[in-house]
Amino acid sequence: MGAGPTYRVAALLFPRLVGAVYLMAFASLGTQVAGLVGAHGILPAAEYLRWVYDQAGTAGYYLVPTLAWLNDGDASLKLLCSAGVGLALVVMAGVAEAPGLAALWLLYLSLVSVGQDFLSFQWDVLLLEVGFLAIFAAPASAGVRQAPGFEPSPAIVWLLRLVLFRLMFGSGTVKLLSGDPTWRDLSALTYHYETQPLPTPAAWYIHQLPAAFHALSCAVMFAVELGASLLIFAGVRGRRGAVVAFIGLMLIIALTGNYTFFNVLAVVLCVWLIDDSAWPSTLRAFATTAECAPRAWPGWIVRPVAVVIVLLTIPAMVRLLPRPLAAVAAPPLAPLFAVERALAPLNLVNHYGLFAVMTTERPEITVEGSLDGVTWRPYGFKYKPGDPRRPPTFVAPHQPRLDWQMWFAALSGYDGSPWFARFEQRLIEGSPDVLALLAENPFPDRPPRFVRARVAGYQFSDRATGWRTGAWWVVGEGRDFGPAIAREAAEVVGHSSRGITHPRPSSAW
Repeated sequence: MGAGPTYRVAALLFPRLVGAVYLMAFASLGTQVAGLVGAHGILPAAEYLRWVYDQAGTAGYYLVPTLAWLNDGDASLKLLCSAGVGLALVVMAGVAEAPGLAALWLLYLSLVSVGQDFLSFQWDVLLLEVGFLAIFAAPASAGVRQAPGFEPSPAIVWLLRLVLFRLMFGSGTVKLLSGDPTWRDLSALTYHYETQPLPTPAAWYIHQLPAAFHALSCAVMFAVELGASLLIFAGVRGRRGAVVAFIGLMLIIALTGNYTFFNVLAVVLCVWLIDDSAWPSTLRAFATTAECAPRAWPGWIVRPVAVVIVLLTIPAMVRLLPRPLAAVAAPPLAPLFAVERALAPLNLVNHYGLFAVMTTERPEITVEGSLDGVTWRPYGFKYKPGDPRRPPTFVAPHQPRLDWQMWFAALSGYDGSPWFARFEQRLIEGSPDVLALLAENPFPDRPPRFVRARVAGYQFSDRATGWRTGAWWVVGEGRDFGPAIAREAAEVVGHSSRGITHPRPSSAW
């Protein structure tokens, strides 16, 4: 009987690839962190931490685990991002991978914990979950450089495969269990390309294709998310088939939408589905010719970690069941749900499922300022739709987090987006950090006296209109998004001043 498949190439590549994803995340956030959660940002981390301490006392140190408790100033937040970039480069070079990955996980957890609405996306917690397991997928050594020939514990490998399964299978099941009719009749993709947060130019062209193409694409997507996910447990050949399906889906998503580092991270997880015999011979030779393979983490460390992750995974899997079955399963598992709640601040295991309900319309917010309350000038955003003649663009793996939240605000409404009033207030103040998040400030000399927001429906132009006018979008009639804000009154016009609370947001995506 021959030996089973080996995964030394995957073990060599995976820590470095996770380091590359961390590099994308920290570099992107570092350019925005001051405007988002800095002292003069939209949702200051310092205010949030004071609120947490007022509510929870010293328990807040655990409920919001972050190094920002030591120093919550702008320089400290930027230092966390810069340290993340530096450590990511070190890990990518194959140097001190395990301690480097542990430090990267702590740094990113620190930023996610204080990021509030702006770091509440599913790929943020996915990176934390994968990043935690990546620590134990690297050699248990602080040595200068990893030698080839290393394989981590099979338990860690299977836990990483389980993350990929939950990500893909969960994305399929939530669509069906949500009851959304557009997923059930396969019409969802006729809306998706124009209603997603930040479409690419390719999305406009694919949107023009016939409804039958979109229905077929939707069926193929379900086949990948639900069917190919099961191939993860179908042996070497099955896993190779899953890799092809997953990477194909991620490439299509990346071609038509800007989803930050999400697609890259999903592909990185696929590495653990590819055994050594499938890699090029030169890479395989390099990964398997070490005279002395690096030391794996000892069982007395790996086993407790694996047990905790498996226990936390059970509640996450229960949530993938239809609601009646989940209701039956939940009471006997109450102790596990209690453990899940206790460890929730660490984001060790999370729930995934993108686009559970398809948005069939696209409301888009325009923010305007005025010096006299009569003449209004629009602020320009860097990437979200605005001028109908400006084409969509490719921006991933960078995530312009304000642009993303503007999409959510348009869907949630003014009262459903408490951060939005703070954003308008910063524009009234002329905050340089917040203005740096925008492409155009129409008041370079002094801040406006009034700020207001308008919302209008946006649709992709059809092929004939686009070619004739050069417009990518057709814009509907606008209306007020919320009350205007006046500088003198320091409150919203025609509206009592709203208190700003700081509830910890759940992952929106």
